[in-house]
Amino acid sequence: MARSVQIGAAAGIRDVAEDARCTVCHAPFAGVPTSQRIGPLDRGDGVSCETCHGPAEPWIRAHTRTAKDGYTHSDKVAAGLRDLRNPYVRANTCVACHENVDRELLKAGHPELIFELDGQTAAEPRHWMERTGWDGGLAWLVGQAVALREVSWQLARPGQSDSRLVARQAGLLWVVQRASRAIGQNTFASLAVQSSADKTRAAADDLAKDVASRPWAPGLTTAVLKQLASAAEDFRDAGTPADIQARRGERLVLALDRLLAASDRDLEARLDAEMKELFRLAQSLPDFNPANFAAALEKFAAKL
Repeated sequence: MARSVQIGAAAGIRDVAEDARCTVCHAPFAGVPTSQRIGPLDRGDGVSCETCHGPAEPWIRAHTRTAKDGYTHSDKVAAGLRDLRNPYVRANTCVACHENVDRELLKAGHPELIFELDGQTAAEPRHWMERTGWDGGLAWLVGQAVALREVSWQLARPGQSDSRLVARQAGLLWVVQRASRAIGQNTFASLAVQSSADKTRAAADDLAKDVASRPWAPGLTTAVLKQLASAAEDFRDAGTPADIQARRGERLVLALDRLLAASDRDLEARLDAEMKELFRLAQSLPDFNPANFAAALEKFAAKL
């Protein structure tokens, strides 16, 4: 039996190919009214160009033209092409299906999802030329701020909150706060962990917009990397619950990995062994040992 059918059965879904809880991400054309379709719907097509780039009719004929043809990127956006050069727009396009899973589907066996804009952009089969000035460090932070907004939104929804989601939000908030301090965003960095989910959601969205709207100055990626690498003492804090420490470690290793990739390839190679050890220690949430992780993080920071 296919895994999707097993999850559907456990969640009380009769047909995963028809239920909107599944098709909204796995076959988004299922939500398009029949009157607006050119032909029969094949759910096997899954995610299409238009899922990311927007309804294609106004822009499909001209989207390969360039400024030399007298047709600029702004012209394409004005025609309806989604502006994925903007990291905030790109993050918003991807995050809903790459971070949010309803509680009932998780209980039925659907895997948790972790949104990471820079890493998932790098993993996408390259069918575009990245604009000049795109920076992996900026993309990482915008993506994490947007992910925090979405997790906070989930937490505020009736019937969605549970201890697992609370820990996920706390771990993500911790990572984003430390990163925001490194770039001088002290307003967000001072946001209290006990703040309401709605307040955190609004602050995270403001941070994402702000970071995406201004140039990423030279050295900021290194500053964020060093700030996160210096967090060993936080993992020795006996007052932080074990599940939150595990979620901090989960997000932190992904952050260090992407920030290294965005900074210096030689440095990334030199720290390969240390990164592998951090990934190993963060791999199992139930078995996460904060003290061991702190010691490994110190080794990473010293070599950095």
